Amino acid sequence: MSILDAVQTCLRRYGDFTGRARASEYWFFYLALVIVNAVIFAVLLIPALVTMDPVTQEPGVLGSIGSALLGIVALAAFVPLLAAGVRRLHDTGKSGWFYLLCLVPFVGGIIIVVLLALPGEPGSNRFGPDPRGVPQPAAA
Repeated sequence: MSILDAVQTCLRRYGDFTGRARASEYWFFYLALVIVNAVIFAVLLIPALVTMDPVTQEPGVLGSIGSALLGIVALAAFVPLLAAGVRRLHDTGKSGWFYLLCLVPFVGGIIIVVLLALPGEPGSNRFGPDPRGVPQPAAA
C-alpha cells in the first residue's frame, strides 16, 4: 500500500469505526499528516517566527495563516485518524475502546503505539476478514 492509497482509504472511510485496517494504512496516513504539518510549519511558521517583531512579539500575517492552517488540518484529520486507529486495533484483535488508554498520562500513549505497531491477527477475527487478504488457516 502506498502513502496515497492510505490517505485515500482513510479519507474515504471517514468515521467508519468498523472492520480492520492494515498497519501500513494507519502509519502511512499518520506519515502523510506529519508531512503536511511539517510543510505548513516550514513554509509559513518558520518565516513568521524569523520576521517576528521583537518588541510586540506578534507573528504577523504568515504566522496567523500558518496557525489557522495547522488548526484546520488537525480538526479535519481527527476523525479519520481516530477511525483508522480503531480499525488498526481491531486488526490486532483488540476493542476500539483500548484507544482510551491515550488518556492515561505518560504510559497510555506508549501502550497505544505498541498496540498499533503489533502485527494483525492472521485470518478472520470477530471484527472482520483479514485486510491483507491472507486466507484463513484450515481447521484441523
